[in-house]
Amino acid sequence: MKKEEAKKFEEKLKATKTEILADFEKMKEGLDFGSDVDSMDEETDETEERSYYLGVKNLLDGRLRAVEDALEKIEKGTFGTCEKCNNEIEATVLEAVPESRLCKICKAKE
Repeated sequence: MKKEEAKKFEEKLKATKTEILADFEKMKEGLDFGSDVDSMDEETDETEERSYYLGVKNLLDGRLRAVEDALEKIEKGTFGTCEKCNNEIEATVLEAVPESRLCKICKAKE
């Protein structure tokens, strides 16, 4: 992959990382898991909110790790290489999801 292409993906990945971190902050703002439960309905609502929060947090954590891994690969010069077959990941795949780890063929096999 050419340096100017890698630079373009690096910028996209850094922007994605910033968005993910901002999403984490937004999620934290709306949370209220206090011990001031007045009713079973309120406790149920807080339990549902916590479950939703944890699910979204896990997804964001996973995406953040993938983005950080991709940024590390750019530094090492291995960005855009499939982790399974070592072939180049198609440009269309990287354009859609720059943190992709697999080429189309390997992804289809999963």
